[in-house]
Amino acid sequence: MADKEKKPFALRLNKELMEAIEKWAADEFRSTHGQIEWLLTKAIKDSGRTKTKK
Repeated sequence: MADKEKKPFALRLNKELMEAIEKWAADEFRSTHGQIEWLLTKAIKDSGRTKTKK
């Protein structure tokens, strides 16, 4: 996804969820933003909703 154009948007999370994501990101040496992007990308792939190249 690093080579794709990124579209900014606001995301509101409750305090506990944000703290958990921040800790997880730190544990894996990622930024909080990077961790959220990784989680969303993994969820999309796991659900089979990615576009397939032919």
